[in-house]
Amino acid sequence: MVVLLKMLLPDLHVDTIYDIDLDKLKEKGIKGIITDLDNTLIEWDRPEATPELIEWLQKIDQKGLKVVVVSNNNEQRVSAFAEPLKIPFIHAARKPFNRAFKQAQRDMQLSPHEVVVVGDQLFTDVLGGNRLDLFTILVIPVAQNDGFFTRFNRKLERIALSAMRKRGMITWER
Repeated sequence: MVVLLKMLLPDLHVDTIYDIDLDKLKEKGIKGIITDLDNTLIEWDRPEATPELIEWLQKIDQKGLKVVVVSNNNEQRVSAFAEPLKIPFIHAARKPFNRAFKQAQRDMQLSPHEVVVVGDQLFTDVLGGNRLDLFTILVIPVAQNDGFFTRFNRKLERIALSAMRKRGMITWER
């Protein structure tokens, strides 16, 4: 049980993507960001980026960091968001399986220690990143409502987070 919980434990937990210290990531040698889309960058039912998100993505670019959106959602949803911003993306990623994470890493031409995974779910984003020994950052979902499958994952997350809290593995609330 403890081994599974460790695989679900993010390296860092922040409230939002805007709380990620990009300079500290660069100091750690991070050169690329694999980010989830729905409820990480924007609400799962919002079609396009907010002005605040566009500004954050520009900061990433100004700091010389690469970014790839990796989403379990379909091509239509992910491309409608990513293409206007000229952000590379991988849809139907099947996270937490390795394929999409490895593909994003290859596309950025970076090694595992140079990549961070940012997402709002333990069982997809964090587990997927941790399985490949990537630095993982868990954010609080930007929307309080979810799609059908995500609602199921959230129930499992609450159980895992409770077990982690009882074992002293985490101190933050979610």
